[in-house]
Amino acid sequence: QVQLVESGGGLVQPGGSLRLSCAASGFTFSSYAMSWYRQAPGKERELVASSITSAGGSTKYADSVKGRFTISRDNAKSTVYLQMKGLKPEDTAVYYCNANFRGLWEYNYWGQGTQVTVSS
Repeated sequence: QVQLVESGGGLVQPGGSLRLSCAASGFTFSSYAMSWYRQAPGKERELVASSITSAGGSTKYADSVKGRFTISRDNAKSTVYLQMKGLKPEDTAVYYCNANFRGLWEYNYWGQGTQVTVSS
């Protein structure tokens, strides 16, 4: 049974930091691209950051978070992280963990989401 369990969300003041974690199970974590998406009220879900290779060496970020957010992964723990610094009110959203594998077939899994609220 595939599970992606996010944690680490909460309320933070502007300029603050949070680290999100996503613990994965039920699939071969190291073979999957791992990403963080977010969805703000009334907006579409958007890609925040991706760790594209199993070694974590190839990453990409949305322009809005470059230089502030860092994605990393620990394949031994089957966990992906999102370190967020310099948080802004516009970062407020539900953050979702995503696992994606494209081979002969495509497999795509989502976590349940964790709320991040940036407010004074």
